Amino acid sequence: MRIPKHASKMFCGTILVGSLAFTSCENQTFNTEINLIPEPSEMSISSGIFKIDSAGLLGSTPSKQVRFQIDPNLSEISVEGYTLKVDREGVELTARTEAGLFYGKQTLLQLLTPDGLPFVQITDSPRFAYRGLHLDVSRHFFPKEEVMKILNAMAYYKLNTLHLHLTDAAGWRIQIDKYPKLTSEASHRTQSDWREWWDKGTDRKYLKEGTPGAYGGYYTKDDIRDILAYAKEKHVNVIPEIEFPGHSEEVFVAYPELCCAGKPYTSSDFCIGNPKSFQFMEDVLTEVMELFPSVYIHVGGDEASKAAWKKCPKCQALMKKEGLKDVNELQSYMIHHADEFLTSKGRKMIGWDEIMEGGLSPQATVMSWRGESAGFRTARMGQDVVMTPGNYMYLDFYQADPRKQPFAIGGYTPIRKVYSYNPLPKDSLSAEEAKHILGVQANTWTEYITTPEHLEYMMFPRALAVAEIGWTPQEKRDWQDFKPRVNAQIPVLRKMGLNPYPLSYELDFSMDVDTLDKKITVYLDAEKYPAEIHYTTDGSIPTQASPVYKDGILVKDSADIRAAIFEQGQMMGEPSEKRIDYHRGIGKSIHFNNRLYPGYMAGGEQALLDGYRGGLTYLDGRWQGYTDNLDCVIDMGMPTPIHSVSIRCMQLTGPWVYQPLEVELLTSEDGKEYVSQGVIPTTISPDDAMLNFQTYAFTGNWQARYIQLKAKNQKGFIFTDEIVIW
Repeated sequence: MRIPKHASKMFCGTILVGSLAFTSCENQTFNTEINLIPEPSEMSISSGIFKIDSAGLLGSTPSKQVRFQIDPNLSEISVEGYTLKVDREGVELTARTEAGLFYGKQTLLQLLTPDGLPFVQITDSPRFAYRGLHLDVSRHFFPKEEVMKILNAMAYYKLNTLHLHLTDAAGWRIQIDKYPKLTSEASHRTQSDWREWWDKGTDRKYLKEGTPGAYGGYYTKDDIRDILAYAKEKHVNVIPEIEFPGHSEEVFVAYPELCCAGKPYTSSDFCIGNPKSFQFMEDVLTEVMELFPSVYIHVGGDEASKAAWKKCPKCQALMKKEGLKDVNELQSYMIHHADEFLTSKGRKMIGWDEIMEGGLSPQATVMSWRGESAGFRTARMGQDVVMTPGNYMYLDFYQADPRKQPFAIGGYTPIRKVYSYNPLPKDSLSAEEAKHILGVQANTWTEYITTPEHLEYMMFPRALAVAEIGWTPQEKRDWQDFKPRVNAQIPVLRKMGLNPYPLSYELDFSMDVDTLDKKITVYLDAEKYPAEIHYTTDGSIPTQASPVYKDGILVKDSADIRAAIFEQGQMMGEPSEKRIDYHRGIGKSIHFNNRLYPGYMAGGEQALLDGYRGGLTYLDGRWQGYTDNLDCVIDMGMPTPIHSVSIRCMQLTGPWVYQPLEVELLTSEDGKEYVSQGVIPTTISPDDAMLNFQTYAFTGNWQARYIQLKAKNQKGFIFTDEIVIW
């Protein structure tokens, strides 16, 4: 809780609480800052401190001053909730269950300072029962010791579910006794580097275990037992994922008869028309269930190609026999079988939202990753959902300027964006439907994450934002309140032996465009706390003597804003910059001569002429995407002197976003006869995988009412933000 807590009792001395010292003397109030994550449901602070160290707090020796108790009749809080009181009499922690007691102890550990515990009173319960992280160990394998480090941090911040992605085309990662070739022939590959092995795909082969130079690994059953025993101590449930029916190329290297062609390297999907595929699924899931006590078993279900099924005689025969009208229903047939099998064993099936295609199995739980609509739709059907939309909950996405970060798959989820996510917006569902939103999960896919240090850098501290989303009441969550608390946790994470991202010195720009007064107000925000920000508006490098940012920068025409954080008079990092234009095209009508790609309309058809510039991600609601050529016409309302027209495009090849081959400007006075004012080609190679921007700027002296821009697509998507007209 970031709000200063005031007390008027007489108390002298300096006390360290969280990361800030406070002083109280006679007849004075004092301020205290407690950097708990997640923030408790209810907390009050009073003056005073109970002197104790960690040994005394969590030691096994009974103490009248430290009282831990479980009271099953504590009905006013949830099964994971607790009440905590620290005063001059000592510490009293009460919970309904062992889990609640455990979480109360984590709060005590976070409260503990070198001087002891501050006087607090807390009543706490989680908002959601499911608070999870996902770890992909297939693309890159991480040993059990690394998994245990992550489990340790999860528990400290009250995350209670680890979803282990154990199998995928990159390698099979769990010992299965009945199918030993899954690990002996499908757990190692020729290259560790994903771009060399998968993206280029010239020699995408698996190697037998023990082959010199082979990359990979897997968990023995004893490894799994060790992980699960440690997770149990930390009150973390571990959900295993075994992929069906897609993402399974590695299986067919070991057992090629399970794919439609009967040959390795021909398909990613199981042959659903082959009864052996179902036997394999049941056998593998049986051994998995013998190891994992989790009620939930994840069967994947995502991104199946389905192409082979359309030509496979066995699959077509099964479709005819069962009256399945398309391959979506064929996939659903296998997923339903998995659901029935798991249900018969007393377990529950969970899968990615593609398991809805062809009809959702009646007992299934859905992980909604392709946005939120599938999740809400499932909840309205009366079935359970875990919300994990990629635009917020993918921790393998860039967390700062991609040009300055380790290579990633694309996307952009800085911690502020992660923290902004609300799994259950007000009025999105009825009270009964809302009960089916079990909680939230963030996913870490590891195509480009090769080491434990890099893994931790990507997961933390963004995982702490997920922890607060899952635990703290929505009405108590606030970014400005969370920001100083998460900054205070960076050294804590380091003491755990983790390698967290230290948070960025980059600045976030947001804008308020006022079309009535024809002005733009620019707002700056920082992940770092505290942050002394200096800025300029003429494109020059800011110095300590430059204006200090307070509450907005007013722009009435154009500005090249550069801003940076300063500490002790020194600039930290590099300046962040943004071009701002209240230009003549704002609010003018625009017509598209060809169709926009559905879902990438950004702020609607007027978004290219609204004054708002896009940021570092094509998913920020300001960039518009096109799968074919861009061809648009702006109507200025009357013949107008035009001196410059520019349009900016993005390139990030991981998600298939490319610069146009060229951009052409045409002008017309009557909307019928157009004159070309030039063509500007791209200067960025399509082979450049890094984030790049190019502004296509035309200058001259033209009289025109209509302005036409054509951008020629070379492949993938064209993404553009604002058309600027002067």
